[in-house]
Amino acid sequence: MARITASVYTSHVPAIGAAIDHGKTQEPYWQPVFAGYEYSRQWLRDNRPDVIFLVYNDHASAFSLDLIPTFAIGTAAEFAIADEGFGPRPVPKVIGHPELAAHIAQSVIQDDFDLTIVNRMDVDHGLTVPLSLMCGQPDAWPCPVIPFAVNVVQYPVPSGRRCFNLGRAIRKAVESYDPDIKVQIWGTGGMSHQLQGPRAGLINREWDNRFLDRLIADPAGLAELPHIDYVREAGSEGIELVMWLIARGAMSDRPPVVKHRFYHVPASNTAVGHLILENV
Repeated sequence: MARITASVYTSHVPAIGAAIDHGKTQEPYWQPVFAGYEYSRQWLRDNRPDVIFLVYNDHASAFSLDLIPTFAIGTAAEFAIADEGFGPRPVPKVIGHPELAAHIAQSVIQDDFDLTIVNRMDVDHGLTVPLSLMCGQPDAWPCPVIPFAVNVVQYPVPSGRRCFNLGRAIRKAVESYDPDIKVQIWGTGGMSHQLQGPRAGLINREWDNRFLDRLIADPAGLAELPHIDYVREAGSEGIELVMWLIARGAMSDRPPVVKHRFYHVPASNTAVGHLILENV
């Protein structure tokens, strides 16, 4: 049967994508950020999955305020790179896995989670920046990717508990898929940041690192954290971290192996957090 072998967690700061695309990764400002992913790129080469299930949030590229799905799974054979106002990023198109995506949708919906099934959508920096951080600048991404978009932009957004339990349902779905394939689940977005208002530029190192500690050791408890705590402590955009709980919920109930942990500020006006956890 299929199995989830590992989970990857990373911020998806758009300026990181721009630094990669414009050859700035070794500039003094950016070099410490990219140094934190050197281990990760080698780890991915050594632990290449058959499919990546990538949890991210759309930034008004595929969806607008006219249509806001809480959870949307991409079931297409391929996904074009979105034009976010400066032309599409110069990265490979994303190849999907329609069979596994359809299987997950079937299983998860039958487990009473309402998913929006999307047969065509463009993917933006929320998805492509994590791929670039983990893969560099290849001619093609190393494996198919299933995009899973979560609304963390327009309230009401899903609770941490809902996201964690959805991750468990995704694990069940993957493990009921007959082909013997290895799946990684990636949770992206965050960490602490606020892009507007009097607290614009907020970064909370202590809270971010406490979140990482609990994500590793106490994810079920962390899932009970109310939205107001994310907003108060991590800024208005810190709510993106509930997407990490989907990936964590999809992991085994046994304690994971922590392969890599990295934290850095600032990258643009955002804290960068990164974890790699393996199932045992």
